[in-house]
Amino acid sequence: MTREGSIRIGNRTVTYLEAGDPGGPLVLHNHGGPSSRLEAELFDASAKARGLRFVCADRPGIGGSDLQPGRTFESWTEDLLLLADSFGAHRFAVTGWSEGGPWALAAAAYLDPARLANVVCIAGGNYGTFGSNWAAEYLSSVDALGGRLALHFHPGFTLMYEILGMSAKHFEDRYAKAITQSACPADQEVLADEKVREVFLGAARECFRHGADGLVVDATMLYKAWPFDMTRVERPVHFWQGSADTLVPEVINKTVADKTPGAVWHPISGGGHFIALSHANDILALVANDLAPERN
Repeated sequence: MTREGSIRIGNRTVTYLEAGDPGGPLVLHNHGGPSSRLEAELFDASAKARGLRFVCADRPGIGGSDLQPGRTFESWTEDLLLLADSFGAHRFAVTGWSEGGPWALAAAAYLDPARLANVVCIAGGNYGTFGSNWAAEYLSSVDALGGRLALHFHPGFTLMYEILGMSAKHFEDRYAKAITQSACPADQEVLADEKVREVFLGAARECFRHGADGLVVDATMLYKAWPFDMTRVERPVHFWQGSADTLVPEVINKTVADKTPGAVWHPISGGGHFIALSHANDILALVANDLAPERN
C-alpha cells in the first residue's frame, strides 16, 4: 500500500506519495511532466523487491504542493534535503524520470555527496544543460516549438500547457491515444498494461489539479539555460536511456553524459521512454547497492 503525506516548508506545503518498503533506505524520486507524486505507485513493487523506501514529491504548484514564487533548481534541492531530514535519512538517493531528470541532476550539482549516495537520471528532458533550448535540433517539432515559446512567447507556452491539462483531465482516452501513438513499440508494450496506464493517466490528471501554472514554471526552467554546470560534476551520476526513445531522443542524454565527468552510461538497446518501468528492477538494484548499510 502506498502512503500519502506532506511537510511544511515555511508558509507552503509539499505533498508526497510514499511507496516500497517503509523501513528501507530512502529514495527521493522526481516525477515527469505532466505527472505528479502519484507516479510513485508505478515503482511500488520494484522498490519493495529491493527493500527501498520510495518517495515522490509534487514539485511546487503541481498536484497538492503549493506554488513557490521565484523557485530555482537549487531551492528544490533544498526541499529534497528537508524531505530527507523529515524521514530521518542521513544518506539517501535521488532519481528522476523524463522532466524529473534535470531535477535529479541539480541534486548531483548542489547536494553534498556525503548525504546523496546515488543519483539517477532516466531519459531526462535535459534541454537547458548547455544553454537555452540547446537540444532543439534533436526534438520533435512539438517539443522544439515548446522550447521556442517558453523562451520567446510565454503566453503561447502557457496556452499550450493549459490545452494539455484540459486533455489530460477531461479527454483521457484521447490523451492516452496520443501518448501511445507517439511512443515506440517497447513503450506501447508497457502502456498496454491496464494498471500502468491507469496510474500513469491518474498522475497526469493530478498534475493539473490547480491548473497548469506549476507545470509551466517547471517546464520553462528545463528549457532555459541551467544555472549549474554538469561539466563540473565529478560524483557518479547514472544515466539510463533507451535507444528507441521517441520522446527524449538518445543523442540528447548521450551528449550530456559524455560531457559529465562522473557519468555512468546505461544504454538500453531498443528501449523507449518507459524504461523507467520496464527496467525498474535493474535501476533500483544499483540504487539499493549504493545505499546498502555496509557502504555507510
